[in-house]
Amino acid sequence: MAFEVRKLTPEDDRTRFHSGNEDLDRFFARYAGQSQFRHHIGTTYVAIAPEGAIAGFARVSASEISPASMPAPKRKRLPKYPVPVLRLARLAVDDGYEGQGIGSLLLRAVFEIAARMADDMGCIGVVVDAKPEAVAFYDKLGFIPLEVLAGELGDRPQPLPMFLELGQLAKP
Repeated sequence: MAFEVRKLTPEDDRTRFHSGNEDLDRFFARYAGQSQFRHHIGTTYVAIAPEGAIAGFARVSASEISPASMPAPKRKRLPKYPVPVLRLARLAVDDGYEGQGIGSLLLRAVFEIAARMADDMGCIGVVVDAKPEAVAFYDKLGFIPLEVLAGELGDRPQPLPMFLELGQLAKP
């Protein structure tokens, strides 16, 4: 089956998407559109199945990270000020399309966006805030944990920030 990856449009029906993760489904149905079309704070890319259904989505935004959060060997090669990255904020696959490579397809699209961003305005890699159940997935792709700087997380548990350097981006 050939899937198309493209930007979300206002006409896309997001109400039928069901990943099994209530938070991701709620974000996609209620907030992905306004985040992209009204507030311009992120862009959602969708994988469209041949019959037109949304099989998965990935939301990205421009961001920055402090080199102090990088592991020591990588930190030495970076300036002392925040550097640009592409943040993968959310990634989900509809239950009906699991096991068909939709997550990998969306990640390839995210990596291509990061490469274009590097050429157009600067980007050293991709950052994701991995939920505990997704850490092993991102680890297999080569993402490395970032050090949490004092005061960044507060008292509530957070996902693990992970980073993949632009030069390490591979096809998942």
